[in-house]
Amino acid sequence: MPRFYCPVDLQPGAVLDLPAGAARHVQVLRLQPGAAITLFNGRTQAQASAGEFDATVLQMGRSNVQVLVGLFTAVAREPARQIHLALGMPANERMDWLVEKAAELGVASLQPLLTERSVLRLSGERADKKVAHWQSIAVAACEQCGGNRVPQIHPVQTFTSWLAQLGSGRQTRWLLSLRDGVKHLSGLQSSAEVTFLSGPEGGLSPQEEDAALAAGFAPVTLGPRVLRAETAALAALAALAL
Repeated sequence: MPRFYCPVDLQPGAVLDLPAGAARHVQVLRLQPGAAITLFNGRTQAQASAGEFDATVLQMGRSNVQVLVGLFTAVAREPARQIHLALGMPANERMDWLVEKAAELGVASLQPLLTERSVLRLSGERADKKVAHWQSIAVAACEQCGGNRVPQIHPVQTFTSWLAQLGSGRQTRWLLSLRDGVKHLSGLQSSAEVTFLSGPEGGLSPQEEDAALAAGFAPVTLGPRVLRAETAALAALAALAL
């Protein structure tokens, strides 16, 4: 059954017009009145966990789609840990691919960073447009994979400014590192919330690693192989989430 992200208040029995993004998707699929669909808004319902709603298409207009909201079903498809991924942005379409796969794996949020070795340099309006583009990719990935919580894609920040405003916290903080003597990720225990930091092509600089360690990040490794920036981040996420 087609699933659509609908970030509005959803209540059984309500008749509503779908937001523009979801309506456009319904129209692209050429669904007709009477078609059954699934809606989710990423919110926790009263006395229930996050989940999804049955819905029926009532009316199709040129630019609007009206639906009848049906029963709510509490469905948990998210990882046991809340994983926040901060990474030096890989270049070109690799970041698009990373956002899509991270959303499929259940990342809670993603922080794009400008680091010393970053190839992709974004700022101002161009950065804002990219973040909106990545957020739409995350929505589409959740619609496809069954996730009911859409990860937040944070605005692009420099590594220095992000680290400065991070503050203290009880969550586990890990840094993917190629330094000698670092413990393997698979043998470590974590809290229910993890912030995981991964570098861009070429990794973080020694100075950036030192700054992260001073901020409470513990260095970890995925093994002896040197992985691409997007592969390393996703491999770590998969190890933590699955």
